[in-house]
Amino acid sequence: MIPKRSVPLIAIAIVSNVLITGGAGFIGGTLAAYLEHRGFDVTKFDITLGDSGLPDLLGQDIVIHLGANSSTTETDLKKILEENFEYSKKLYEACALYEVKFQYASSASVYGAAKSFKEDDFCTPLSPYAFSKYMFDCWLLNQEYPYQGFRYFNVYGLGEGKKGDQASPVSKFIKQAQEGEITLFEKSEKYKRDFVCVDDVCEMHLRMLSHDVSGVFNVGTADPISFRDVADIVKQNAYCLIKEIPMPKELRGQYQKFTKADNSKLLEVVGEYEWKTVEKYVEENLDVYPN
Repeated sequence: MIPKRSVPLIAIAIVSNVLITGGAGFIGGTLAAYLEHRGFDVTKFDITLGDSGLPDLLGQDIVIHLGANSSTTETDLKKILEENFEYSKKLYEACALYEVKFQYASSASVYGAAKSFKEDDFCTPLSPYAFSKYMFDCWLLNQEYPYQGFRYFNVYGLGEGKKGDQASPVSKFIKQAQEGEITLFEKSEKYKRDFVCVDDVCEMHLRMLSHDVSGVFNVGTADPISFRDVADIVKQNAYCLIKEIPMPKELRGQYQKFTKADNSKLLEVVGEYEWKTVEKYVEENLDVYPN
């Protein structure tokens, strides 16, 4: 295995002031702490902090746009396009005007029922949320100012309590195991996802700051496991029961059965990388999860 490498110090010296939209959320809050620990001056912009409209970009070197309506069960297409697509366009245009480097969160949900997961593939989103993310990805293709988009696969990690029902199966199962029983959808062994630890996501954002490449990049391990596998891993460490229940009707047809990041484009830029496995994460963090 090749150990993780730090971004050259010159990158930190050049880019020091970072504004993160969605900075009070799960990924945003983790990324803010991650960058602050490495010498960045981070400003959090989030509606839960009383912020609204577009942020003030004066003095900022980079914007990392993570703020969004992230509900995968949202059915109001007009609402989610306004909050995710139209707002992202305005923020990008402001960054272009003030020459602020622009990173943003896309999502692997844009791939829908696809069996191939390369950034240039045609996508068939299954939900309004996924469609809103794909719309912005496509719109950027015709823009001149550089950008770096990150198609997150299934991100998990400490701090997901802020996501409620939108938390990953990894964190949901750990929380349920603490109460003695994991609840699992029937036939979950047929649903395989590429689970990526939030710490690895933060490292990818950090490394990409030292590169001038523009485009969309998959952020995932390329090593998917099933929901059943995740439950079994937690069970082996927590000694709990597993109960299977039917999948709710509103989720049927909107649930990706398989994701596997083709991360070759990303690794060509940042270099080889050792991704954290779900097994390793559970072993390290089961006892420190908040009850």
